[in-house]
Amino acid sequence: MGKQYSALSDELANFIKQQKIFFVATAPHAGRVNVSPKGMDSLRVVDRTTVAWLNVTGSGNETAAHVLENRRMTIMFCAFESKPVILRLYGQAQTYHARDPEWDHWLAQFEPIPGARQIFVLSIELVQTSCGFGVPLFSYDGERELLRHWAEKKGSDGLLQYWREKNQVSLDGLKTAVIEPSK
Repeated sequence: MGKQYSALSDELANFIKQQKIFFVATAPHAGRVNVSPKGMDSLRVVDRTTVAWLNVTGSGNETAAHVLENRRMTIMFCAFESKPVILRLYGQAQTYHARDPEWDHWLAQFEPIPGARQIFVLSIELVQTSCGFGVPLFSYDGERELLRHWAEKKGSDGLLQYWREKNQVSLDGLKTAVIEPSK
């Protein structure tokens, strides 16, 4: 059933491009595992061993804290329509913020999304597919616009204040470096 690869094939890269939702999993060395659903056309296949995703402001910032500590990340895609398949990308992630010199290069890969907070670039070490026979069928009705509207209404100063209040520390007390680099 499941197969493993060292890189994405054209077929798997096309599968990723068709997906409307993906899930990101990270964990610190000790503490809570985090799994977050993502959408908003925020992921790009860069090449056969690299993907990048634009992370927008949310109520927490667990992924950033975990990647600062150990860089491990898994991204999972599920086919909710058509042929059943689950695809996982295992690797090491790097975080980029607007203050980093690489930010503009990576940001150019995406359509602007209000509230953009970080860009994570995953260097893929292992690609795994599995059957997906147990994943239910769902239809895509569209993107929610609530986060875009919320971020636009906050504006850059309001987002910075929100990051100060809600996004600087993980649930386990780990720093996220969303405001300033970790020391």
